[in-house]
Amino acid sequence: MTNFKEIKTKTYEDMSREAAQIIFDALKENETFSLGLATGSTPEGMYEVLATLINDEKLDLSHLTTFNLDEYVGLDEDDDQSYHYFMDEHLFSKLDIPKENINILNGVASDLDKEVKEYESLIDETGIDIQVLGIGRNGHIAFNEPGTSFESLTGKVQLTDETIEDNSRFFEKKEDVPTEALSMGLKTIMKAKQIILLISGDNKQRARELFVSGKVSEDVPASILHNHDNVILITDEAARGEE
Repeated sequence: MTNFKEIKTKTYEDMSREAAQIIFDALKENETFSLGLATGSTPEGMYEVLATLINDEKLDLSHLTTFNLDEYVGLDEDDDQSYHYFMDEHLFSKLDIPKENINILNGVASDLDKEVKEYESLIDETGIDIQVLGIGRNGHIAFNEPGTSFESLTGKVQLTDETIEDNSRFFEKKEDVPTEALSMGLKTIMKAKQIILLISGDNKQRARELFVSGKVSEDVPASILHNHDNVILITDEAARGEE
């Protein structure tokens, strides 16, 4: 079990800057670099800072490959609730990154089984140097809900009612939230060389407590990260209950 490193920042903005700087420094130092990306409100600030750092430095990104954690089943990539759309809006449209270097699961692929197997193979072939993660209130990471096997690979998953409820704030109504998604599995995520876990906001206090307790259980998917030897947890005061 790892003694993960926790970087305790004051505000969400501080957390975002800290994470962006770690990634930016690694981007500059490595001749090839593979970055795993997350969606949701938590990493938005990090993406904004990262894009600014890269553009201010005029950093060439031809050596960067990206992999996203997940995508809804049934949403076209130009749907404004798809994670393709999210990533383009918050990061890719701001950067000069070769389109062929961007990898996001295709939730409308004609053969979803083939899609997830090929994605897993590409991750094995390329590797992921740093994987960015957020965490759900129930301890889920990506769309790996409580009870997901620690041996899970990229696949199609059913979303829980709690996750559908949490994500409904992004949709016009709850009924519009997809009930299935494609997601990296927990074993897939663990293949990354380094993991940055971001936890922000008072609504994530319980999630942080579940994680830092150190108890490893499939009931708390994020707890698998205690079996990884290079995890950086970055939190703000709200997530630590210190406001």
